[in-house]
Amino acid sequence: MIRLWIPLLLTAGMVCAQAQDPAYEPLDRAYAALRDKHYEQAIAGFQQAITAAPARASIHKDLAYTLLKVGETVAAREQFAEAMRLDPADDHVALEYAFLCYETKEPVAARRVFDRLRKKGDATAAQAFENVDKPLRDGIARWQQVLRAAPENFSAHEELARLAEQREELALAAEHFELAWRLRTGRRDLLLDLGRVLKAQGKTEQSITALLAASRGAEARVAEQARELLPARYPYVYEFESALQLDPANEELRRELAYLHQEMGNRDAASREFQKLPERAPARPATVQPILLEHDEPGPDAKAMAERSFEKGYLNDAVRYLRSAYETDPADFGVMLKLGWTYNILKQDREAVRWFDLARKSPDASIATEASQAYRNLASGLRRWHTTVWAFPMISTRWRDTFAYAQAKAELKVPGLAIKPYLSVRFIGDLRGSVRPIVGMGPQSLSERSIITATGVATPVKHGAFAWFEAGVALPYSGGSVKRDLRGGFSYARAITHRRLFAETTDDVLFVSRFGNDTLLYSQNRTGRRLGESIDVYWNWNATMDAKRQYWANTAETGPGVRWRWDALQFSVNFLRGAYLRNLGNPYRPNYNDLRIGIWYAFSR
Repeated sequence: MIRLWIPLLLTAGMVCAQAQDPAYEPLDRAYAALRDKHYEQAIAGFQQAITAAPARASIHKDLAYTLLKVGETVAAREQFAEAMRLDPADDHVALEYAFLCYETKEPVAARRVFDRLRKKGDATAAQAFENVDKPLRDGIARWQQVLRAAPENFSAHEELARLAEQREELALAAEHFELAWRLRTGRRDLLLDLGRVLKAQGKTEQSITALLAASRGAEARVAEQARELLPARYPYVYEFESALQLDPANEELRRELAYLHQEMGNRDAASREFQKLPERAPARPATVQPILLEHDEPGPDAKAMAERSFEKGYLNDAVRYLRSAYETDPADFGVMLKLGWTYNILKQDREAVRWFDLARKSPDASIATEASQAYRNLASGLRRWHTTVWAFPMISTRWRDTFAYAQAKAELKVPGLAIKPYLSVRFIGDLRGSVRPIVGMGPQSLSERSIITATGVATPVKHGAFAWFEAGVALPYSGGSVKRDLRGGFSYARAITHRRLFAETTDDVLFVSRFGNDTLLYSQNRTGRRLGESIDVYWNWNATMDAKRQYWANTAETGPGVRWRWDALQFSVNFLRGAYLRNLGNPYRPNYNDLRIGIWYAFSR
């Protein structure tokens, strides 16, 4: 009897444990996908499990190892870091994290962890620490020797400072960043480096001096990085004065201090600062207020002034006011979104992307949605490699067959190059392969039944249109010889919506060498109405023509259709009445009916 109850009790215990563990189901799916080597599904499952149980180090560790399998080393590093934070005693995780830090160009963090582990007797960590630390030690000694012979050698000071920072000799790094800055006062990026190192040392006041100087009058990237390291408030007068002692030639810094004195009523002090400028700066209009005064009180009209500047087209002024408003209230996501759009109009897309990224974390759903869409649109265009994948399987009742069309394309963005080179793999095939239209005629192919690999170039999309050309080979997957494949053309797409009504067109002029060097025109058009957020009903108006006037390439089709969207999938059902426009050599009836059911799936990254 006891033997009978034991398995029942164990089973009941397992059921209770599963019910009490919110991460059980996503973890079960993740490990099943991992066993089948479906890594993307496994990653999604682990991420869901982390949402359900964020404090479980083992899930972060398993996710990290899965991310490594798909080459996502930076994301894997972050997961190992979280696992290490949750379970500091897991030295194996710490070692994995350290190696990934070194691999992803974060040698300081790698060296720090290797050092901690080697002191606990880990031989692997000891060897890795030596591999990281020895070049730094040797480099520091070498540049110190150079400076003993040539104390004014700028490059030696800069390189010594960078190596010292990586080895966490922060006092040595700060000393030589400042000496390098004294030799090249036009290099305000060195002030950013100096401020960062001083902040790491805990020297807050000195770091603000260097960072404030770097945040004014430097190139945009340096200024932005310096602002990120400064306190989230407007600087005080004495901080401006200290920054000017470090960087007396900084005109933008001096002009801002002069305006601040003027708005505070310190007219003598403002006049002194204006007189030190190469040309006397005009008085600031009376309506313009400083954003924060010495007592850290916000000015009244920063956002209003930004809006007025934006409306009048003074975009650089709008940026300045918006940034001041952001410094006043770093949690104002509306300001972040406006900064993103302003930088976007100024064609400073890398800056725009950063602000959209901040704004999409807004608790306001409308701001978050708008920022997220803008971020995705811009971020994809800034990547060096842009990958798109689409697939369209379709059932046709006319041919009693299932067709599949798909393409994976990796596009390279080369700065300064108008066209975009790319690599492409296409799949075009069907299940039946061929039909015999009438007795006595040979079989007629229903598709190319090939995998086509190619290298191509494409123009940027402008007003919905672009041109492309590619050269490759077609590899038949059901027998036959490898054939050269040249294809290219012109594509145009446009959609117009009015309330819930819409009209859209997709048109392609396509040259294909494998069809006897034929050129074809495909035009697919729809007019319809949108029902809710995801369902459309419409009427199709399609036409196909070709230069060689072949019967199969000259058709017109019309009929109703419906489509609905679910996440990245789009389902469509179309009932079409078609007619051949040319019937010379046509073995089929001139008119036909066809029910087509398809699924469209696409993603890009």
